[in-house]
Amino acid sequence: MYRIGLGYDIHKLDYNRDLIIGGIKIPYEKGLVGHSDADVLIHAIIDAMFGALALGDIGTHFPDTDNEYKDVSSILLLKRALQLINDEGYTINNIDCNIIVQEPKMKPYIPKIREKLAKELMIDINLISIKAKTNEQMDAVGEKKAIEAQAIVMLRKDMQ
Repeated sequence: MYRIGLGYDIHKLDYNRDLIIGGIKIPYEKGLVGHSDADVLIHAIIDAMFGALALGDIGTHFPDTDNEYKDVSSILLLKRALQLINDEGYTINNIDCNIIVQEPKMKPYIPKIREKLAKELMIDINLISIKAKTNEQMDAVGEKKAIEAQAIVMLRKDMQ
């Protein structure tokens, strides 16, 4: 049996924050603002994982009102989300993502991000697709005020 989920996230960019995307620190003058490390890509993947099994969203499981998650690494949240998925008897079949960012350019970092996600999710790197897009200088992303991410996750339940 297969289940599919769609995830989306957006965070504002600001000074005095690290830019963490897909668990990788990316050198840039600004970082993403959020309660956790604001890793927009991992947040979209988690929402897609939860969506596939109708388990709510990231805020349901890791609320920004809980100090336990203040400045936490989104990798930790991803591992907890994976455990919930595995507890339901599902594994990740594949992941497809878009990072929508005007600046910095993501292409040099995508291989490292894929490696990191594959390691943390315990899946083959070839099951993770990540593409980078710009918004052609339109809206908050195009004006370098925010970064967005979209993710689709297909889960598989092996029938015994």
